Amino acid sequence: MTCRVFVFRPEPGLSVTLETARALELDVKGCPLFEVEPVEWGAPKADNYNGLLVGSSNVFRHGGTHLTRLTSLPVYAVGEATAEGAREKGYMVARTGTGGLQALLDKMKAGERHMLRLAGEAHVELQAPEGMTIDTRVVYRTEALDIPDEMADIMRVGGVVLLHSGEAAKRLFEECERLEIDRSRLALAVLGPRIADMAGEGWHSIHIANQPRDAELLALAEQLCQTMSN
Repeated sequence: MTCRVFVFRPEPGLSVTLETARALELDVKGCPLFEVEPVEWGAPKADNYNGLLVGSSNVFRHGGTHLTRLTSLPVYAVGEATAEGAREKGYMVARTGTGGLQALLDKMKAGERHMLRLAGEAHVELQAPEGMTIDTRVVYRTEALDIPDEMADIMRVGGVVLLHSGEAAKRLFEECERLEIDRSRLALAVLGPRIADMAGEGWHSIHIANQPRDAELLALAEQLCQTMSN
């Protein structure tokens, strides 16, 4: 039996993941669970801060022209995709995390620092290390989308789901409940532990990629498909 892979992430990441999956000859379907839109915001003076904390590449896609006022600040990015988005906008990346912004902060040395966090409207609260203060500016929001009926019908057969964010994990759980999709037929391949924690229960299984990168996530999906097809 063919194992299907499902991808749920906003564009442009969705198209990139689908193209890569097809190159690996995976039977893949996908759609966004959110639509991302910019929020009007005003950038403070860069001189007031020692760095930028950024937890999503959506900041650089939807932050608008105000971002140009902050390019002198080093970026502390949640992962490699976010770091790459920063570099494309002309920022220097000081550090790239692997397990969420909190984990990145926990590894920073104590010291007096004033950080500016650029975030989405739905964001996780952070505990600042001793001596650090964090100001937050919301630069984008997400609008939830429904899974199309034709996609839901295919999902009922089962397969492997790729998840790139905790928000997508929560939304997928809600949609499976609404559409009465049996979660025990779906295995989850996720980028990190926080996503696994936010996915809820009742899935066939949940697996975390070795590294929080798309390539590792797709390699994990390949392995799971081989296991579930046997």
